[in-house]
Amino acid sequence: QVQLVESGGGLVQFGGSLSLSCAASGIIFSAYFMGWYRQAAGKQRELVASITSGGSTNYTNSVKGRFTISRDNAKSTVYLQMHSLKPEDTAVYYCNVRVSVGSYWGQGTQVTVSS
Repeated sequence: QVQLVESGGGLVQFGGSLSLSCAASGIIFSAYFMGWYRQAAGKQRELVASITSGGSTNYTNSVKGRFTISRDNAKSTVYLQMHSLKPEDTAVYYCNVRVSVGSYWGQGTQVTVSS
């Protein structure tokens, strides 16, 4: 069974940093494209950053230059390092993997940036 478990969220001041982790199990992690999404209150879930099995990355414009996605295939873990955080980054952050039988989400981790 596929499981994704996020950790690392919390409360941080404007301009601060946080690092999120997502540990995967039940899949051959190295083979899969991984994504970090976020959903702010009252808004749709959006893709923030993604990383291919080969390590190529992509970011939504609002986080470019501030967030970095990476993966450690030996630990079956994907990371999201977030710097220069802004109040508009406040959201629940989810990691996601799409496999042949469906799309899986973690339980989410809350990130709150105070102004």
